[in-house]
Amino acid sequence: MKIDFVSDVACPWCAVGLYSLEEALRRVGPQLQVELRFQPFELNPQMPAEGEDAAEHLARKYGASPEQLAATRATLRQRGAEVGFTFGERPRVWNTFDAHRLLHWAGLEGRQRELKHALLAAYHTHAQNPGSHEVLLRLCADVGLDVQRARAILGSDEYADAVRASERFYQQQGISAVPSVIIDDRHLIQGGQPPEAFERALRQLAAEAVSRA
Repeated sequence: MKIDFVSDVACPWCAVGLYSLEEALRRVGPQLQVELRFQPFELNPQMPAEGEDAAEHLARKYGASPEQLAATRATLRQRGAEVGFTFGERPRVWNTFDAHRLLHWAGLEGRQRELKHALLAAYHTHAQNPGSHEVLLRLCADVGLDVQRARAILGSDEYADAVRASERFYQQQGISAVPSVIIDDRHLIQGGQPPEAFERALRQLAAEAVSRA
């Protein structure tokens, strides 16, 4: 089974969705062989390098009041805790394009999932800038990627075209919100669903595949 997880590092519901999906995969067990790939999506592709105050950004983008933002943060903390992810304070929103370039490269190196986890924790748990080259290089070192190679990628436009092509592809497929989980190029599950929802879908699709065989 192939799973494409379309998401952005800056998206808190993507952290919830990923950890829920992984819990569902644990429940289903090793009899289901899964290839999990992370695909790029930018919530704020025009975000400048210096970022923006998160509360101001969300209020302007979604028209959310301080009370609504506080309620959403409380919900995220609860949903995250249920699947083993810790949300801290996230005072700023930053550009994530370089993070996506490194995730693309990490996929070629077989370390994509590890880097994705590290990026989500750096931003959503520790409020670190996922666009900072210093942060990105440290995270690459933490997950066993070649830091010198990562530095060369960040100092160039390498993989920029590949990331933009992937973003265009999923937009053309109608993906306008994340997380979007695409199973075997045919089945779409959207949003930060609980593990039970992913588990039901995985079991059903696996059973259907067996019946077709």
